[in-house]
Amino acid sequence: MIIVVGIRLSTAGTGGRMAAMANSRSAKATSRTAPSKTVHKIKITLRDSRPPIWRRLEVPSGIALRELHDVIQATFGWEDYHMWAFESGRDRYGAADRDLGIRSAASKQLRQAAPHAGDRLRYTYDFGDDWEHDILVEDVTEPEPDTAYPRCLTGRRACPPEDCGGMWGYDYLIEILADPDHEEHEDRLEWLGLDSADQFDPAAFDPAQINSALSTHATVLVEN
Repeated sequence: MIIVVGIRLSTAGTGGRMAAMANSRSAKATSRTAPSKTVHKIKITLRDSRPPIWRRLEVPSGIALRELHDVIQATFGWEDYHMWAFESGRDRYGAADRDLGIRSAASKQLRQAAPHAGDRLRYTYDFGDDWEHDILVEDVTEPEPDTAYPRCLTGRRACPPEDCGGMWGYDYLIEILADPDHEEHEDRLEWLGLDSADQFDPAAFDPAQINSALSTHATVLVEN
């Protein structure tokens, strides 16, 4: 029996709020930025998701991979109940485990693992369901003055619920919920804690809700 441990249900955000967040401004000439204080713009896509499930973030370049893990969890709506690891080339970073060949994620910064635009990382959450996230560095820029990072700029679609069996299981879940006559329809609604399938919207995405979740991690890198 599969036990559900968490689900994020939300309504789609307004286009205006998404556009406002997506239109990032260049740092003002009067701001003072330390050379080490840069920002990575990254796009994180849940591998094999069709249509794609993704988020575009701006994070401090000096963020440790351990904290980036927390940011990804908050951004996608995962519950942080399972093992996880980043992969950079042949190196793996997560909760240090010599037997699994995993180094401490607290010892590696994003700017060290993926310093340049075009660099890539892999983040895997839940070694059973294997939710693989492809991380692409799209740009490395100076921070905007009086702006807190990390922040979510935009994205698409809701995160799958925990423990639904990976991407294949999630696709099957959506198929069951869309068919009221399916023999598993009522069982899956009960599993998700829903009264009707209308309460689950796989297309839902709310950047304001995500940025609220990220607020506990956010820091202003440069002030006017």
